[in-house]
Amino acid sequence: MDYLLAPLAHKRSLGPAPSAVDPTFVRRRDARPTRGAPLTVVTRAEKLATHPEALASAKKRAAVLHAFAHHELQAAELFCWAILAFSDAPAAFRVGLAKIARDEARHFDLYLSRVEALGAKWGEFSVRDWFWQRLPDCERPAQFVATMGLGFEGANLDHGQRFESLFERAGDAESAALVRLVSDEERSHVAFAKHWFEQFTGGCDPVTWRENLVAPLSPLVMRGPTIDREARREARMPEALIDAIERYRA
Repeated sequence: MDYLLAPLAHKRSLGPAPSAVDPTFVRRRDARPTRGAPLTVVTRAEKLATHPEALASAKKRAAVLHAFAHHELQAAELFCWAILAFSDAPAAFRVGLAKIARDEARHFDLYLSRVEALGAKWGEFSVRDWFWQRLPDCERPAQFVATMGLGFEGANLDHGQRFESLFERAGDAESAALVRLVSDEERSHVAFAKHWFEQFTGGCDPVTWRENLVAPLSPLVMRGPTIDREARREARMPEALIDAIERYRA
């Protein structure tokens, strides 16, 4: 709760991951993060540069990494939210959420440090709280891990491969290495989601996963232009689910 409600300036790190969660936590689905200066939150974010020629500009690269930093911030906040929202879920699940939240906060700090190294500032680019517009509609833990873990973080494995290559082609080896580091570490987050989705639903087949996505979301927003099958396999995603995500059309 402290991290979720903390001012933005205090969100670049989380304390040590706990070995247990407080059993007296009262369910809180209404908790929301603070916003305000320096962030400008908009309803429709500008499209990110996705061509090496455009990314030759340090400012364009900073804008991409700023967006990534904001994604990681939302993820850290939402994993904290889930601990409160699903206070009756197994303790091991909630401890795992806390550990992932700490990873996401660290990723936020890493991306923001790189933004600053490129000469930009936190809040210089507008952001959209898109994850926050969707995830609080989860009513069950299975929906949360289906949407956030198998869905959005699974898609990040595809996008990680894509943007690592784009940064390399733009001559920015440091940004490419950072994207690769975050993508590699998030494989364990997807594996965590897969494990607990199976615990909550009894399996991890495409139909059950699709049924647990928060409406109106579809698999189209949970994949990159190209599926990184190897990364998804390393995250223990079932082959049938990878196939279904790759084949999905609206």
